[in-house]
Amino acid sequence: MQTPIRYRHEWKHVISYIDLLSIRSRLRAVAESDSHAQNGKYLIRSLYFDNLDDRALREKIDGVNMREKFRIRYYNGDTSFIHLEKKSKRNGLGTKYNAQLSASEAQAIVDGDLDWMMGSGRPLVQELYCKMRYQGLLPQTIVDYTREPFIYRPGNVRVTFDYDIRTGMRQTDFLNPDCIMIPAGDAPIILEVKWDDYLPSIIRDCVQTPGRRVTAFSKYAQCRVYG
Repeated sequence: MQTPIRYRHEWKHVISYIDLLSIRSRLRAVAESDSHAQNGKYLIRSLYFDNLDDRALREKIDGVNMREKFRIRYYNGDTSFIHLEKKSKRNGLGTKYNAQLSASEAQAIVDGDLDWMMGSGRPLVQELYCKMRYQGLLPQTIVDYTREPFIYRPGNVRVTFDYDIRTGMRQTDFLNPDCIMIPAGDAPIILEVKWDDYLPSIIRDCVQTPGRRVTAFSKYAQCRVYG
């Protein structure tokens, strides 16, 4: 049975570069960098799935209360550790399911070679198989970006800056390090704050930026600006 990460609160803010410098400075005084970061950051590459009606994209844009999306993801160009993820939203809270994939399994999914998935013994892989077979879910586009992560353990808080968002414009060969990626339109810097039951006031104060409001920005939606 799939064991999800618990439902978590999430804020997203579109911020300026000046905001990033200010908030980063405050966070460095109270929070720790993610141990997986290299020089304080890492590169994320994801391959997002959607159906022919762009259901995931439309539900995000329309703000549907209960929605989900599938993606395959790896970090810093390391294809020895790849995750299949399903991210679900319900009443403004989010949770995520994970299953590990080998590079050959990820490539098989991209190539439409799916028969092995039901015998994989991984419920999330089996769920993706069913939705690809019967709901028309398909790989849609590659999304690249840089992330700077901070962790504050009380409240299980994670604060990230995401920027340099790039799109593969419907390319799906996401294991190819040389695939062509271009800037995803006028993509902004995104501040994300995630926490469990409470957000400590010290972090709330660190991320406060006058005039910035919570937004529903989607990197996947931004990367579909070219189709």
